[in-house]
Amino acid sequence: MSDQTVSPASKPGEVSGNLINRILAATEIDTRMFGMIGALLLVWIVFNILSGGLFLTPRNLWNLSVQAAAVSVMATGMVLVIVTRNIDLSVGSVVGFVGMVMATLQAEILPQYVGFDFWGTWIITLAVGIALGAAIGAIHGYIIAFLRVPAFIVTLGGYLVWRGAAWWVTSGRTVAPLDTTFQLMGGGPAGSIGFLASWIVGAVACVAIVWAIIDNRRQRHRYSFPQRPMWAEFTIGAVGCAVALAAIGVFNAYPWPRRIAEQYAAAHNITVPPEGLFISTGIAIPVLMAIGVAVAMNFLARRTRFGRYVFAMGGNPEAADLAGINTRWVTMKIFILMGVLCAISAAIASARLNAATNALGTLNELYVIAAAVIGGTSFAGGIGTIAGAMVGAVVMQSLQSGMVLIGIESPMQSIVIGTVLVLAVWLDTLYRGRAE
Repeated sequence: MSDQTVSPASKPGEVSGNLINRILAATEIDTRMFGMIGALLLVWIVFNILSGGLFLTPRNLWNLSVQAAAVSVMATGMVLVIVTRNIDLSVGSVVGFVGMVMATLQAEILPQYVGFDFWGTWIITLAVGIALGAAIGAIHGYIIAFLRVPAFIVTLGGYLVWRGAAWWVTSGRTVAPLDTTFQLMGGGPAGSIGFLASWIVGAVACVAIVWAIIDNRRQRHRYSFPQRPMWAEFTIGAVGCAVALAAIGVFNAYPWPRRIAEQYAAAHNITVPPEGLFISTGIAIPVLMAIGVAVAMNFLARRTRFGRYVFAMGGNPEAADLAGINTRWVTMKIFILMGVLCAISAAIASARLNAATNALGTLNELYVIAAAVIGGTSFAGGIGTIAGAMVGAVVMQSLQSGMVLIGIESPMQSIVIGTVLVLAVWLDTLYRGRAE
């Protein structure tokens, strides 16, 4: 919600103040979300200038979306963890361990029974990975919720245990190559849906945005809540659809690499024009996976009893206990969910590399926590959004990609990212102090 206060008798948009405040109040846009989007655009503009126009190109933006996918998936779960005043420092190590197990399963174990590139290999591998991630999350959650060991200690131990276990699985060997179908979850020309399918996804996104606005108005009318003015509804819908379609346009503007396009043309008897064959890459599969996870997690957090319990626990744990919420079981389920999301992230990360290495998931815990906090999740508990975490993940990846693009060395990248994390927590402290 915005910083302006609207009396119960007033309608959205009837607040006093300057034009920006009135617009924010009428559209009910979170001021922190508005600030994050502004910061993201500023980061893009600065890096585009410093890189000589290379940052805001279809190729770099497409790569940026793929690189941010794995962190985005985990950041949606970290929101719920932090909202309940817990923390998970083990996510990077869990990604490394689960990724190594999945790689070993599809590259060394299953081929002994079904051969390489069996049609169901990727399904079996992903199912085993998700089950393993859920089991690890259950172990963490049980120790935290029922044995009352602080989450910081449990997950710090998990950080060490699962990183060591990842090495133990193959004694430090890199496992490759992976199943061909499994690799599609990593993106690339084959791991993208192409021109037409991408526009269809864009159209579906626009329909979903319009439907969400209509459904929101219907629910408000049902419970006699104040309605947003129609101009605000049209503005939200128009901006949402414009952003979705612009993103599709950028993805489709990135062509397949020349050599791969020529190989495709040769295999399908297509004549290559003198200027080269342009084949749109479209949306990458890992990006679709991240969006799908975000939609599901947003529904879970906002439209289910479990989500209400999570935020109630974060806002006031004692009151949640007194209200009859089984806080121990809810906490355990949060960490089980976090383990599942780590497994999905491990699939994306290992598929993108077409290998599982000992370094898989290294420092992911830093990026995931930073993405959630930059996205507006408060360490004080009770506050956080899935959409904010997704924007935070893009901000983090934009910083890292931009610094690589302009040639900043790795130690300085760590300094910048660490500074941004501390700054985000400080801003959250100021915001909460002002709200109180």
